[in-house]
Amino acid sequence: MRSNKKLLVHAKLYLILDTQVLDYAALFQVLKDSVRGGIDIVQLRDKKGSAKEILGFCRKVLRITKHKIPFIVNDRADLAFISGADGLHLGQEDLGCLQARKIMGKGKIIGVSCQTLHQAKVAEVQGADYIGFGSVFETKTKPGRQAMDLELLQKVIKQVKVPVFPIGGISRKNIGQLISLGVKRAAVCRDILLAKDASHAVREFRDCLPGNNARG
Repeated sequence: MRSNKKLLVHAKLYLILDTQVLDYAALFQVLKDSVRGGIDIVQLRDKKGSAKEILGFCRKVLRITKHKIPFIVNDRADLAFISGADGLHLGQEDLGCLQARKIMGKGKIIGVSCQTLHQAKVAEVQGADYIGFGSVFETKTKPGRQAMDLELLQKVIKQVKVPVFPIGGISRKNIGQLISLGVKRAAVCRDILLAKDASHAVREFRDCLPGNNARG
């Protein structure tokens, strides 16, 4: 089996399972449907759950993804490590990338949320395996944050060598705006979580993204 980091290189569509949008039972069903649809990478974002709840859900997810689809935990390095998740995602206010690497180990994936070119370059230098860049559009996940100038996204994609996943308010209706700028990847939350058929939504996104057949 290819390593998680090799799978990451080929990943196009990144799903955020957010407990602020759906409860665990609904998220688990979306996960199963999305795997059937061809999702490339999955993250759990749970800002309020207990360690026991998060750990339990992580273990359920891993029984589905089986390390063939990278599973990332947001924020919680301790639970990412204990659960055996494939990686950790960090915000700008979270544990630093260098410190996280000491916890997670060399073989795990570490991603970092960035809003500026400088942040993205720093994260890359510190060993981030990918960048989540946004919010590219207005999003309910980050209320009050303005949509960014998409020219900035273009600069980041051109100047940062690790995979860059635009994030924030991305839907099947607006992803064409990003693709026209040369975007080849996307991180999506609500437009898949709240779709009537998550599997169909995933396939529609994959059909839009360039190189969608280059799955790892």
